[in-house]
Amino acid sequence: MNGVLITGGTSGLGYEAARRVASGRDRVVVITGRDLDRAERAAERLGAETGGDVRGRALDLGSLAEVRRFAAAHRGEGLPLDAVACNAGVQVVRGLTYTRDGYETTFAVNHLAHFALVDLLLPMMAEGGRIVFVSSGTHDPAQHTGVPAPRYTSTAELARPPEDHSPEEGRRRYATSKLCNVLTAYELARRHPELRVNAFDPGLMPGTGLARDYPPLMRWAWRRVLPMLTLVPALGVRTPQRSGAALAELLVAPRFADTTGRYFTGLRPTRSSEQSYDTKIARELWEGSAELTGPQTG
Repeated sequence: MNGVLITGGTSGLGYEAARRVASGRDRVVVITGRDLDRAERAAERLGAETGGDVRGRALDLGSLAEVRRFAAAHRGEGLPLDAVACNAGVQVVRGLTYTRDGYETTFAVNHLAHFALVDLLLPMMAEGGRIVFVSSGTHDPAQHTGVPAPRYTSTAELARPPEDHSPEEGRRRYATSKLCNVLTAYELARRHPELRVNAFDPGLMPGTGLARDYPPLMRWAWRRVLPMLTLVPALGVRTPQRSGAALAELLVAPRFADTTGRYFTGLRPTRSSEQSYDTKIARELWEGSAELTGPQTG
């Protein structure tokens, strides 16, 4: 039996996607979280709810050494992977923070760590294996999400940006990291045609942990008020259950077995931002990320 790996699977989108995949009972589902106890408890709940084989693993995406440790342990376990969902993410808006590797946190966790993780797990991917990078509509200025437009400069500058601690720049860094997810998905699809690589916009999902770094009033509104907007379908606000089901479909549904190099809004293939199709930027991001993370990708 092969496996499906979902980073950030202890709650929200990742948890709901894991629930759907585990319900099929034909694959081992591995979910990760920064805290091992929490990951194992979430896996136990999912296993009890679905009857599937769900395993919780610790993975701190704020440390490239931990990413390497996790990948080495998984390779040692010998579990081939049918699919990987690069789902876990952060949004730091209260100041400028850095990971243990000295890289800006949002960029490092949302992009660099997943870039390294995929690179290290390529030998474990089954033939026709799928990789889905969870992005966001914020990567596209044309969508007018209210988040500042992404600003791609260079991989080196995104990793160590100018000292701007404003919340606006924090949100811009998040949007830029989501652009990097799409650029990486397209470049990986070009470099590895034997895989099926896509990017996924789950839509606005209030109530999840993404706003944990926002001021108290905004966190309260995110948890208590904005979820009510899911009752108005025209607004495009989604529940983690709905988006998790869509992510699970992209990971395992037979109808997407031959789909690669696409961007999905929910289950609808759409165009991503104009900049996301810039192959020159994609190559610079790829090569710069390989230099920053250590492992070289084919």
